[in-house]
Amino acid sequence: MAMATSSSYPPPPPYYRLYKDYEKDPSSAPEPPPPIDGSYQLFGATYTTDVVLPSLEDQGVRQLYPKSPDIDFKKELRTLNRELQLHILELADILVERPSQYARRVEDISLIFKNLHHLLNSLRPHQARATLIHMLESQIQRRKQAIEDIKQ
Repeated sequence: MAMATSSSYPPPPPYYRLYKDYEKDPSSAPEPPPPIDGSYQLFGATYTTDVVLPSLEDQGVRQLYPKSPDIDFKKELRTLNRELQLHILELADILVERPSQYARRVEDISLIFKNLHHLLNSLRPHQARATLIHMLESQIQRRKQAIEDIKQ
């Protein structure tokens, strides 16, 4: 019986030929596609390139903290955390005394978690800026140290 030979890898896609002269002339490669601007579809869902955090009302969730633009995040996160702890203790008490009435407390805890999550997500741009600043400062420090090491 003859054994069929097969390669372990499929052949390369045909567009590899577009790069055959790349070693001699790097500018001969095709230009990359332009960045997507606006909305696009991916796996049947429509997405936009605008990075906007939807409000809790847009998501159909009741907001438990003030709607002012100058929110004290630290204070509100602490308040929601204390409220969450209280609701979890009440849930434990209800599960012991009246196990059939736990659903309302679970919904309240879910609402608090959604509000906490939304507050934390609204801090992400600040976190990204702070992380970038820290990375740039550490790069500057390393380069200054490298220059000092070279001078010595």
